Amino acid sequence: MFNNFISDQKLNDILDNIEVSGEIIDKIIEKSLNKERLTLEETAVLLNADKQEWIDKIFAGAKELKRRVYGDRVVLFAPLYVGNLCINNCKYCGFKASNQEVERCTLSLDDLKGEVKALESKGQKRLILVYGEHPDYDADFIADTVRAVYETKENSGEIRRANINAAPLDVKGYKKLKEVGIGTYQIFQETYHHNTYKKVHLSGPKSDYKWRLTGLDRAMEAGLDDVGIGVLFGLYDWKYEVLALLEHTIHLEENYGVGPHTISFPRLKRAVNMEIGDEYLVSDEDFKRIVAILRLAVPYTGLILTAREDAKLRKEVMELGVSQIDAGTRIEMKGYTDDDGEQDLNKEQFEIGDSRSLDEVIGELISDGYMPSFCTACYRLGRTGEHFMEFAIPGFIKRYCGPNALLTFKEYLVDYASDKTKEVGDKLIAEKLAEIEDDNTREDIEEKLREIEEGKRDLYL
Repeated sequence: MFNNFISDQKLNDILDNIEVSGEIIDKIIEKSLNKERLTLEETAVLLNADKQEWIDKIFAGAKELKRRVYGDRVVLFAPLYVGNLCINNCKYCGFKASNQEVERCTLSLDDLKGEVKALESKGQKRLILVYGEHPDYDADFIADTVRAVYETKENSGEIRRANINAAPLDVKGYKKLKEVGIGTYQIFQETYHHNTYKKVHLSGPKSDYKWRLTGLDRAMEAGLDDVGIGVLFGLYDWKYEVLALLEHTIHLEENYGVGPHTISFPRLKRAVNMEIGDEYLVSDEDFKRIVAILRLAVPYTGLILTAREDAKLRKEVMELGVSQIDAGTRIEMKGYTDDDGEQDLNKEQFEIGDSRSLDEVIGELISDGYMPSFCTACYRLGRTGEHFMEFAIPGFIKRYCGPNALLTFKEYLVDYASDKTKEVGDKLIAEKLAEIEDDNTREDIEEKLREIEEGKRDLYL
């Protein structure tokens, strides 16, 4: 029913036969700043722009686009590993079936609720639930865990959006997850290059390239209009992979009317018994180019920067177009309730680079001029998929995202922030309020901020 829409020959031909000049780059950036998605050929120009003056133009364009579309908001979330049983053998993964050193675990519902309470006690409102690929983790199991997450409350804390990172399902399975109110369903192809995919996925269901590639088609058919794609950079040539991500985006747009809600771009990191060489490892400078080019190529797609990267690089990359980051991250099984501050690769899928607390990350975001946001209003009000784009493309989304960011951030400051973060955070909110030009909107937000101080929660436009 669903076709393999990725052609290695087509993408490589585009990359190999493209003309690059400063004038062409200027025109492409201008198109992106007009909030139009780029073509494969236009993106290939940016990918092949290797002169420093050209790279500088791309960086400047990405920064300006982020300012125009996303402003200074940065959405925060945390990953929560529910189970690391797996029947796949992927050369790069610490959780592969053949790895006898990793400690296997599936959270019971009581364990899961304990992890959720630990996250809520720090102020988290958004999670990405992560599952290995195993018969135990079918759609019914995932649905049960999502229900448990939403039902678990700790004082003023609650999880308002549970995204999913799991194996591809059939249409029937996705429909079950739609019923329990999941957020984005993420499936990373890892690498779109067919021969490389075959080499690194030795056995298990994940070795079926087409089943994985078309996993989000089935999600769309089931009515899940918020999906996320991604690549594990370091498995194959990064320029090809960026172009393939765009091809996947175009495929979804042309067939379902809306592209992916998010794109992730994790880099290969150390894992127990990893079997991948360094031929395609991505340098920090090329990583920055990846982020900037993706930002320009898909103006309205959220870009997720993960804690795989260290704090210094995350700080540098933020301005190039990132809209979401994880913070306070632990990826060990039971990592939030048994947190001793040390990473243990025998309990992790890979090594992370930024293990700072949520409050520490928020403090840095504020000092760098960003507005931390835990907002989930659009999703719960049905402003998703095509409806989201109806708001976003004309720029109307700023009317909601900016004010709602203030409200969710105020909740964090009242309930969870350190004294230092609260002081600078309240000052930031006052500054942002003063920037709201519409008197009615500003007065509405001021009233809701007072209500939050008095104990009300979950207020939004």
